[in-house]
Amino acid sequence: MSKPSHREDFPIARFVKPTLRPLIEAYYRAAREADDTADDPHLDRAQKLQRLDEFEKAFYAGSDNAAGALGRLFAAERLDYRLYTDLLEAFRRDAAEQPIDVWERLLDYCRFSAVPVGRFVLAVHDEPLETYLPAETLCTVLQIVNHLRDLKTDACQLRRCYLPQDMMRKYDVTLSDLCLLQSPPRLRNLISEIVSRLRAMCADSAILLSLVKNRRLKTELGVIYSLTYSMLKKINKGDVLHCKPRLTRIDWLRATAYGLWKGLFTRTKSCRIRK
Repeated sequence: MSKPSHREDFPIARFVKPTLRPLIEAYYRAAREADDTADDPHLDRAQKLQRLDEFEKAFYAGSDNAAGALGRLFAAERLDYRLYTDLLEAFRRDAAEQPIDVWERLLDYCRFSAVPVGRFVLAVHDEPLETYLPAETLCTVLQIVNHLRDLKTDACQLRRCYLPQDMMRKYDVTLSDLCLLQSPPRLRNLISEIVSRLRAMCADSAILLSLVKNRRLKTELGVIYSLTYSMLKKINKGDVLHCKPRLTRIDWLRATAYGLWKGLFTRTKSCRIRK
């Protein structure tokens, strides 16, 4: 969820209130600028980390760039600065090429790379705190889905791998396998296990649709859930190394209809957090 609409299959601010779109778009611009820096093949590790530090300073100072513009908006809206600075932590990990040894480490990475995006969207919509936990799960699913779709590009172009190392050993998958023309059976089995986990997480987070109060946001979430299940199906049945899975117009039409239905007819539950 941390990529802008022209590079992302999932909807960004398509159904939200128009007055919120400038803030949301500013957030994505600043996030993309930092993400592109972490992915820049012309920069070494030290240069990437230095520029990411500069983005954080610009954010706090309200400088004349994307990060600074976002910082000014955050100050005006009194938003938690960690909703942006946590993203920078994820990009620093990317720049430093920190390995992901176990599944829990991948989830921790997503806590910085994806979860802040969901919390930001909930915050600008003034949604209740009980929406945060299922939103964290959904954002984590979306992030890992993107990892699976970009598996070959990340490995071959960025020399980066988000597959947990213990799972790779379990299925005897090596980094060189990720640059093959077609996925070997052992990689397909690894991906199938991850997809199974993501489907379970997606189901666990579905309560979010009944907790969100804003109907426009509820509609957008309905679209996202539908597209996510479609993408998981494509990833599991297809071959991510041979052909990057993409959503079709039919997928979008089906998802839009589902989202509108959820937005109109899903009742919002009143849920109190127990202390």
